[in-house]
Amino acid sequence: MLDTIHGWVNSFNSVGGVIQIFVLLPVGIFLTLRFGFIQFRKFGHAIDVVRGKYDNPNDPGDISHFKALTTALSATVGVGNIAGVALAVKIGGPGAVFWMWVTAAFGMATKFAECSLGLKYRKILDDGSACGGPMYYIEAAFGKISPALGKFVGGFFAIAFVFLAMNIGNLIQANTAAETLSASYGLPPIAVGLVLAALLFGVIIGGVKRIGDVTARLVPAMAILYVGFALIIILLNFSQIIPCFVRIFTDAFTGTAATGGFVGSTFIIAARMGIARGLFSNEAGMGSAPIAHSAAKTTEAISQGVVATLEPFIDTICICTMTALVILMTGVWQTSDLQGAALTVAGFTTGLPSGFAALATHVVNIGILLFAFSTIISWSYYGERALVYRFGTKSILPYRIIQCGVTVVGSVFALEFVWALGDFFIFFTTIPNLVAILIMVGLLHKETQAYFKKYT
Repeated sequence: MLDTIHGWVNSFNSVGGVIQIFVLLPVGIFLTLRFGFIQFRKFGHAIDVVRGKYDNPNDPGDISHFKALTTALSATVGVGNIAGVALAVKIGGPGAVFWMWVTAAFGMATKFAECSLGLKYRKILDDGSACGGPMYYIEAAFGKISPALGKFVGGFFAIAFVFLAMNIGNLIQANTAAETLSASYGLPPIAVGLVLAALLFGVIIGGVKRIGDVTARLVPAMAILYVGFALIIILLNFSQIIPCFVRIFTDAFTGTAATGGFVGSTFIIAARMGIARGLFSNEAGMGSAPIAHSAAKTTEAISQGVVATLEPFIDTICICTMTALVILMTGVWQTSDLQGAALTVAGFTTGLPSGFAALATHVVNIGILLFAFSTIISWSYYGERALVYRFGTKSILPYRIIQCGVTVVGSVFALEFVWALGDFFIFFTTIPNLVAILIMVGLLHKETQAYFKKYT
């Protein structure tokens, strides 16, 4: 029975995944043009908002602009930044990196739109907490056609999103962390799962304010650790910087011929791998980030949308690029048969001076652990808010307990089916989200113009 369902899901994903990729990128391009390249023009304004220039402590909401950003980043900066990028380079070649940059650039506009709408349509609950996300503006958007349709599609998104949060936001992350620590240090996967679950409960029981406090410290720390060591390798291989960038740009349009252990790619494979990994790394259009940004203390929806444009830049342009450069500069993408996180480990091991191989392994392993745990934290909150939309605040405590249980299960239970289900649910959250954004784009454009008349 399970095999039959798995086969059906895989068949659906083979079509749905292609549709998703070729919808996400055009929507990002359209929004970039519609809002006049806002992600680049207002980059400085986004920095000003994050550093608190426009903060008002009396505004409604739960956390600061900065903590909303780090909460969203803790979800997007996951094991995909280590394993996903390595897979893209291995299969798609250096050119895949260029297409990751392209998707990030246009994804910044998608993030702006969805996060602005998320805050605009958020609700302040009876307990005083803010609750927002795509389910609210999806209801409003489709409600223009029919109120009943709006409630149905909003509820459909919320349920699909809860399953998505348990899947890619928890099961996959916990399993990757447990497998990595077990392989490297011999730790029992169940022990890793129990520790992660205990830490998770200690964080999410305090709600988004505690999550914001934790991610405000965790995200900068893990980024500095991982990116710092990557920069050391890049500086040690300084002479390779220009050739690597030349190879990235040229191979983006010509593809890479198969050599040695490298799988080999054409232009199409490079573009497909880069676009797919870029889209799923920064999660633009998936509907996750608006939930975090909806908790920001502000009355200006556009301000938080501008802040959200920084996410793909940090996640993909910065962190993913560091991983790619380490792999390309050290040459392991051509000389090693390894894939995923193991290929990244090989890049760090090769790039650091002899005698530092063990240190390189520890750095990547710690990175995987921190990236996975931070993702679990934020996605647990995302799923909680989606469940509150559908069933109210009474569902919060049972959901938190279930999420901790899922963490333990994920550490010891890995199935290819789980990954397939993740792609399945992504389709059913992304498509309604993008359609709702397009329905609301006219209103959002007017509000954007009004906002910048006040603040520029």
